[in-house]
This record gives sequence, structure tokens and C-alpha cells, in this order.
Amino acid sequence: MSRRSNFGQWLSERILQRVGEREEMGNDAKTSKTKNPKKANLLDHHSLKHILDESVTEIVTSRGYVEDSILDSGKYIVLNVLLQLIINTKEKNAILFTYPPPGSVTSTGLVVSSKLPRFSDLYTLTMASADPKSISANKPVEFTQSITKWFTKDGLLVKACSGKDVEGLVDEYAKERRANDSWAET
Repeated sequence: MSRRSNFGQWLSERILQRVGEREEMGNDAKTSKTKNPKKANLLDHHSLKHILDESVTEIVTSRGYVEDSILDSGKYIVLNVLLQLIINTKEKNAILFTYPPPGSVTSTGLVVSSKLPRFSDLYTLTMASADPKSISANKPVEFTQSITKWFTKDGLLVKACSGKDVEGLVDEYAKERRANDSWAET
């Protein structure tokens, strides 16, 4: 047996033993179970700690102490703002960053971005150079297509349809590169 399952088995036995001890001591375990039942995965350390921490918080606040959540909220806000800055400045709507294809004469990969506005069926896919200031950078190419063309009425993606459109955009980007390369040669 693995160390984790041994710990889970030991913990389960220990919890059952403690419940039995409480019932013997006259504690009304049934009312505490129905009052606010919490279930944890006994093999998941983080789940156990989370439920224990939650329980401790409830007990302490029920004794008249008011929770000061400014520090927790402050940490969350600072991290959220930081992540939003990174997303908005670097990633924007990017879903994929690539290296140049093997054997390619270009030194930049692609940034593939997508947009699907809320309450719209129009999906916009854009391919651009990962380094737009590079001499080998290409002009971005994009297409907008209704997603109704790509999904069945049951919500399954028809890869044959969407794949052809994406491959067409990749080909268009490569064609744009060849056009730029032939222009540079003349």
C-alpha cells in the first residue's frame, strides 16, 4: 500500500475512534453532524487542512471575534491586479505562443489570439509574429467566422470544419511571408 493510502486509512480509523470516544463521554455528536456537516477527502491533505481551518474560523468567530479580512482581501486584490496587468500587456487575447517552425528562415514564432465577444457567435482568430518589430515579422492575418458552422446541435465540435479554417489561416500567414520574402529579394 502506498504511504498516502496508509495515512488515509489511519486517519479514517482515528476519526472513527474519536467519534466513538465523544459519544461515550456524553457529547451529542449527532447534533454537531447535522448542524454544519463538512466532508473531506481523507487522502487529500489540502482538503483536510481547508476544512479544519474553516471549522476553526467558525468556532472563533462564533465566540464574538469579528474576522478582519482586509489582509486576505488585500493579497487577493494585489495578485489579481498583477495578473490582469500581465494579461493585458503581454498576452492580450493570446491562446498560443510558438517558436518558428523547424528549418524556417524566420526568427520569430507566432502569437495566436482569439476573441469571442459575449452574446455573439462570431469568433475571430488572429495570427501574428511573436516579435512584430523583427525584420522577419509578417503582417498579422485574421478571420472571423460564426461558431455555428463548427458545432453540432448537441454541442460537439466538428474538427473537420474548424480545422480547415485554421489551416487556411496558417497557410495565408505563410503565403504572406513568402510574398514579403520575394519582395525583399527584388
